[in-house]
Amino acid sequence: MKNPVATITLDDGRKMVLELYPDIAPNTVNNFIELANSGQYDGRTIHRIVKEFVIQGGSFSGDCHQKSTFSIKGEFSENGFENPLKHETGVISMARGNPFDSASTQWFIMHRPAARLDGKYAAFGKMIEGWDVLEELGYRPTDETPGKDNPPLTPIITETVRVELNDWNYTEPERIVPAISPFPDEE
Repeated sequence: MKNPVATITLDDGRKMVLELYPDIAPNTVNNFIELANSGQYDGRTIHRIVKEFVIQGGSFSGDCHQKSTFSIKGEFSENGFENPLKHETGVISMARGNPFDSASTQWFIMHRPAARLDGKYAAFGKMIEGWDVLEELGYRPTDETPGKDNPPLTPIITETVRVELNDWNYTEPERIVPAISPFPDEE
């Protein structure tokens, strides 16, 4: 079976291409496909960069503190779901708050390996093209003021995010509505 392939096109025309792994995290992949192919990631920002760690995008509010109308079950081992994909350089994973089932739209790509995330976040694909783009983005200057979540000083826009399904039999993702809040202490 040929896996789905996601292309993240930035506003400067550069691209990051990722192979998605529905055999590892099927609902997470379906959720990403639904958001990408419906245009919901278009025009959003890469809103967080932590050098030697991650670049993060997919927020509908432009920062890490988005509240969503839905969430999805976390497909990772600490949540009772077998997911062997390691958080190595180039792996894409779903961002979440403290509750295991609080991921919704935000994703991150590993700038460097972080074994401490293995089994705790739903990794669901890996970069196959655009390594130079990831490397450059990972070193962009950011606002490191405490509480600011390291936004890049110059905005980085995801012009489009699209997924070519290939042989994957896409189905609508299973979502939790209302969402499990990623920030229950702020409720």
